[in-house]
Amino acid sequence: MTRYVIGRLAGVVVILFLVCLFTFVLFFTLQPDPAVMICGKTCTPERIDQIRDVLGLNQPFLTQFFGFLGGIFAGRDYGEGANLVHCAAPCLGYSFQTNQSVMDMVVERLPVSATVAIGAAVLWLIVGIAAGLLSAVKEGTWWDRTAMGLALGGSSIPNYVLALALQYVLVVQLQVLPFPQAVAFSDDPVVWFQSYLMPWVVLATGYACLYARLTRANVIDTLAENFMRTARSKGLSPALTMRRHALRPALTPIATIFGMDFAALLGGALITETVFGLNGVGKMAADSIAKNDQPVIMAVTLLAAFFVVVGNLVVDLVYTRLDPRVRITTP
Repeated sequence: MTRYVIGRLAGVVVILFLVCLFTFVLFFTLQPDPAVMICGKTCTPERIDQIRDVLGLNQPFLTQFFGFLGGIFAGRDYGEGANLVHCAAPCLGYSFQTNQSVMDMVVERLPVSATVAIGAAVLWLIVGIAAGLLSAVKEGTWWDRTAMGLALGGSSIPNYVLALALQYVLVVQLQVLPFPQAVAFSDDPVVWFQSYLMPWVVLATGYACLYARLTRANVIDTLAENFMRTARSKGLSPALTMRRHALRPALTPIATIFGMDFAALLGGALITETVFGLNGVGKMAADSIAKNDQPVIMAVTLLAAFFVVVGNLVVDLVYTRLDPRVRITTP
């Protein structure tokens, strides 16, 4: 087990290194000259050369890349002499548009994205798994057909359409909810809940529909297994059979996709945050793409890759606990 974990951690490091290299090549060599972007339209060649010197853009590519990589772990310096600016680790550079530390921007907005992701995840797990279990138990009944029909329809609705519809009905017409705003829970718990309720519902709807259909299929397959027939033949009640023998193997695949879905959401729910105007990582990414703010785009890309890779590792480790049939073997 220890060797397996060490090997997977080494794989995580390699993957993140390759992601860093790919994003660095993409955003700092294939895009327009960052010095020209920072300087603006009315700028002299001398000023552009000065900006290149400060950012180290005149250095060879590998020097720039390993300087960026070293800044993440040890910090880095920009400029020389009186213009020297130290960026403390973990340093992801400075925004071309605001000249603000990219790491500070991510830290400031990550709690909003985490709140949206956690609330939506709790909602879609409860609704999706409960609906899927009931549909599996009541297979072929009106509940099963209705629930699966709603799940199919719900998974077909784009997030932005549902978000606009909820805002129009609940905020404009009925006026039962305020327009979402990033309010801290400690400031006003009621307004905090009201502000995040619509983003949670919008983000959870598609996932809940998917999880309901997947849960139903897994539970139906599990109920047909030989060990389930053996448990029923021993005289165990249906509820006890379901709870002790069916749920764990049926829900193990759910844990796998949940870990990946949740990890991806921590990197920012771009559409949901943008539609509702929540200043999270997703909205920051959308704004940065519109302004071609390369350091911010690169930071969000690395953040999303980090959560997905680490989430995949955690899922693999948890999987062995959920399903005793799965064993980690090392040579």
